[in-house]
Amino acid sequence: MSPLAQTGFRLLPAALDAEAQIALVAEVLARVEAAPFYRPVTPGGKPMSVEMTNLGPLGWVTDAQGYRYQPTHPMSGRPWPDIPQALLALWADVADSAIPPDACLVNLYRDGARMGLHQDKDEADFAFPVLSVSLGDAAVFRVGGVERRAPTASVRLASGDVCLLAGPARLAHHGIDRVISGSSRLIPGGGRINLTLRRAGPPPA
Repeated sequence: MSPLAQTGFRLLPAALDAEAQIALVAEVLARVEAAPFYRPVTPGGKPMSVEMTNLGPLGWVTDAQGYRYQPTHPMSGRPWPDIPQALLALWADVADSAIPPDACLVNLYRDGARMGLHQDKDEADFAFPVLSVSLGDAAVFRVGGVERRAPTASVRLASGDVCLLAGPARLAHHGIDRVISGSSRLIPGGGRINLTLRRAGPPPA
């Protein structure tokens, strides 16, 4: 793994036990009923392979207008559902004990979905880390450096694993090369759910 990715990149294997995973999936899917998964389109007009929704005051969206955060679901116009308390507690324990996240991106990977290398850089303040929770099928996670051409390394993320991008690794390029179909029975219908917690807006005054 590149030195930059090692600095500020933390992997917490099995941070959530089986019981916690089951409870969290139930909470997330209950909220998804009010904010259904949809397949977003990049500014260039290309449909993404993942399905997506959000939880919290702000949600990350992409369409012809660009990448941004907004307070409403782009299909229904309704506010995003709240972030489960278990995720807020995890953020406080691992990421930032003083200021909570205001966005939780929910990505659903099925049928060969993947995520190309990218940076999380649509947030107001990069001092806040990015916290990622894996649920369901295992995935091959690739992480590199701030420069796209920096060396990368692969890490297998299993259900219940948590990883943190902070400090110099906050803007590291990262993505999902592939999902190992059938490696978990946690998600109804199969697949993987990734929950990415961020502080999208500026900190409270």
